[in-house]
Amino acid sequence: MIVSPDAFEARIGQLYREESRRVLATLIRLLGDFDLAEEALHEAFRAAMEQWPEQGVPDNPRAWLVSAGRFKAIDQLRRQTRFQALDDVEEPVGGEAWDGERLEDDRLRLIFTCCHPALAADAQVALTLREVCDLTTEEIASAFLATPPTIAQRIVRAKNKIRDAHIPYEVPGRRELPERLEAVLRVVYLVFNEGYFASSGECLTRQHLSAEAIRLGRLLHELLPQAEVSGLLALMLLQESRRAARSDAEGLPILLEEQDRGLWDRQLIAEGQALIDAAFAAGEIGPYCLQAAIAALHAEAPSVPATDWAQIVGLYDVLLGVAPSPVVELNRAVALAMRDGAEAGLRQVEAILERGELADYHLAHAARADLNRRLGRWGEARNAYQRALQLSQQGIDRQFLERRLAALPSA
Repeated sequence: MIVSPDAFEARIGQLYREESRRVLATLIRLLGDFDLAEEALHEAFRAAMEQWPEQGVPDNPRAWLVSAGRFKAIDQLRRQTRFQALDDVEEPVGGEAWDGERLEDDRLRLIFTCCHPALAADAQVALTLREVCDLTTEEIASAFLATPPTIAQRIVRAKNKIRDAHIPYEVPGRRELPERLEAVLRVVYLVFNEGYFASSGECLTRQHLSAEAIRLGRLLHELLPQAEVSGLLALMLLQESRRAARSDAEGLPILLEEQDRGLWDRQLIAEGQALIDAAFAAGEIGPYCLQAAIAALHAEAPSVPATDWAQIVGLYDVLLGVAPSPVVELNRAVALAMRDGAEAGLRQVEAILERGELADYHLAHAARADLNRRLGRWGEARNAYQRALQLSQQGIDRQFLERRLAALPSA
């Protein structure tokens, strides 16, 4: 099909946005090398730019790009006199082989390879954002306040590890899948959390990271619709639904009890609730499903006082049994304060801090400060806010804490 130059340029741009990661995933499978596959991807699009204006856009452009990229890579290897093993690589073909499950499996293989447990956690995140999400090293570095050379080194080390350790480019088998899927979900949620509440820097959120995590979650759910995958996607959607209400005109955070719930995205809430309902109906409930269920209770409540805090505390009790952690305990303590009063919640927060596990976690001290403030214990609140300020590395969050501190009575 021959198209005008402007339409052709728009079509190429659309194809790159929609298909480049799919094409790359298949080229990695066919060529067995990340860098060679990336170079082949760009060569394939370059060839398309040269040939398609005269020949027309093929009926199956993805298959054409994969075939062109693979043969470009083979030609390069032949020129470098290193071409031997690829004689046995399966030939890309058009038609049915490029539709449906096989290509989608390539994308799933790529995600599991990038999140392989043999790779360091920071390398898993960097490699996933680069290869699966197509973020540049500069974008990843900006998001995580690192330098581009540092991110580039992490990615190179991860690729070398995959090559040298012969890490298989595959979806794990049934026995390994639960453990490996847990690592994938952890990476996706880590990316989302960094976008939803940045750990450092001058911005409260990094929306592009949250968007990428949700895109990954949708892809995982499409390819592997298991309960915990549904739970993670639901959790991210329900949290993301509150974005417009989470900060004021100056960018300072607005606490849940003070948010304008009319600004919450009801479409995202409905989608998240449908996912979590389906996950609970399917059984095998895990930590992400439980967290999503808690978020759903917040989303459906018309106000903080009308929230079902008893059920939320009960869900946190179940969550602690499934995935115990001091952060979950802290969140439960805050919910307990809403159900049984600030004094009950404060006792739990104090006990957690006394154990020392969250001694350097600024949000634990912020919770302690807020509960003391609600009880009128100004001195204790002031000390806790000051400690939270010492520990926070988030610029906007520090401004929020400073305002809270300044608003305390002087006595």
